[in-house]
Amino acid sequence: MTKVLQLICSPRGQASESYRLSQKLVGHLLDREPTATVIVRPISGVPDIDESYATALGATERSSLEMSVEGSMSRSEELIQELESADFVVIATPMHNFTVPAALKAWIDHVVRVRRTFDVTAQGKLGALRDRPVFVAVSSGGRFSGDRAHQPDFLTPYLKAILGTIGLHDLTFFSVEGSALGPDALVAARTKADQAMQRFFLRFARNSTGVFQQAV
Repeated sequence: MTKVLQLICSPRGQASESYRLSQKLVGHLLDREPTATVIVRPISGVPDIDESYATALGATERSSLEMSVEGSMSRSEELIQELESADFVVIATPMHNFTVPAALKAWIDHVVRVRRTFDVTAQGKLGALRDRPVFVAVSSGGRFSGDRAHQPDFLTPYLKAILGTIGLHDLTFFSVEGSALGPDALVAARTKADQAMQRFFLRFARNSTGVFQQAV
């Protein structure tokens, strides 16, 4: 059974622009995988990591703390297993202060875990997770891409780098930018994002094995 993991990162939850955009992405995936199960994970309640977790990850070798069934270590394992079981990941996130919101950073701190989702080698950090398509639905009050961008973007390169650390390299971003610039700007941004999604998913066709392949 195909699984889609949908992460809701905005404190506004289902009222957020990023959630609205992510729903369209999920819809496109369900068009191609009608029997897929969608696992919705609001992450606004994910707590910061605790002292025991930080101590365990700061050690150079595995310790008994990494086997804890309590606190952040237990929550980390739950979130990692949920991620591992997903065939597609959809991240709905606002841009806060040019980068990811606190809730998404907390989730990242739980799933990017040494000796579990990545290993440290002589060549650097090596991801331990199977790669899979990750779609990121971003909303921002200002514009951060294109000719009319007037603010920096630390969200996109950060997510590419940090998710790549654990083995997730197949990232595709869609964005609604300028939502705070008035109703007309918001309508235009939504239309632009919808058209980008349509073009992207039209390029792909589902083969007999259920894998997305670029259409010839």
